[in-house]
Amino acid sequence: MRLPRSWLVLLAATGLASGVAGGLAVAWLDAEGKAPIAAVRAPISVDAVPLNRLTVAPLVERVAPAVVNIAVLQASPYAQNPLLRDPYYRLFLGVPDEALAPRISAGSGFVVDAARGLVVTNHHVVENAHAIAVRLGDRQVEAEFLGSDPRTDIAVLRIPARGLKQIPLGDSESTQVGDYVVAIGNPFEVGQTVTAGIVSALRAPSEGGPRYVQTDAPINPGNSGGPLINMRGEAIGVNSAIIAPAGGNVGIGLAVPSRIAREVIERISGARLPGPTELR
Repeated sequence: MRLPRSWLVLLAATGLASGVAGGLAVAWLDAEGKAPIAAVRAPISVDAVPLNRLTVAPLVERVAPAVVNIAVLQASPYAQNPLLRDPYYRLFLGVPDEALAPRISAGSGFVVDAARGLVVTNHHVVENAHAIAVRLGDRQVEAEFLGSDPRTDIAVLRIPARGLKQIPLGDSESTQVGDYVVAIGNPFEVGQTVTAGIVSALRAPSEGGPRYVQTDAPINPGNSGGPLINMRGEAIGVNSAIIAPAGGNVGIGLAVPSRIAREVIERISGARLPGPTELR
């Protein structure tokens, strides 16, 4: 659907109030133009730095422009019930009028194919979306929803392929516990934020769900759909969930492995994504 201009402005100014129920639980992470830049056609590499100044700044400088903020307009579940359109019935049930208002939520994503304008994010970020806006720096565009896979929590969007950079999907199968990683996203709508850590574990599937890459890089509500990046500048996972005792980050973040994400993206989009070695 076409986004009204007033709604786009609203998205730029609206944050997300989010909360996580108490008790140990897996919590989804949804929170709530600059001059055109050339599409990436070469692998992202990081120059060596002196040991007395270890930094991931060169890596972040290269990959951050491909990470986007996503704002989603969702209909209230109460609005689907015709009985609740009657104010007297709502009063009888104790449902406030504002419960019928559309909800604006937010998350993250990143460009995986600059030529086609393909963006990957989480299914739970864009589920039941009426409209989706993607913000790249100070530029905001309307996104087309191509499809999603609830089981793996992967969704694919398309935006105008103009002035985009991309992050190549790496080989999550070669990822090892102890590898350094960087997470980039938009936690709590505070703006693009970078955190770093290591791969803490490689979790096997449970109850038919996907395998996860576990990390202690701090990720919070709003990081959903953002990349988990190795030191070669490749996304080895799509940040999806945290395990938290009371809503705070305790260093247990979960990302969908890039191998699974690649399969879902290619199936939904019909496009073949090049591997990191093919971009060299």
